[in-house]
Amino acid sequence: MSESVYKIIELVGTSSDSWEKAAANAVEQAAKTLRDLRVAEVIKLDMQLDAKGKVESYRAKLNVSFKFEGT
Repeated sequence: MSESVYKIIELVGTSSDSWEKAAANAVEQAAKTLRDLRVAEVIKLDMQLDAKGKVESYRAKLNVSFKFEGT
């Protein structure tokens, strides 16, 4: 097996439905412009609230890794 290098970026996905959909939205959007996505690790979950304390959206912060294509 050859040696590889992976880059890790931090993303925040949002959803009005759930944390799971928020995380999936982040990964799906990243996959549109990045190749060879490998691992997505959820590192923080939170919610955005309105003035009355009602949940407006769920947010998931992720570290996503992909294979680095260096020279």
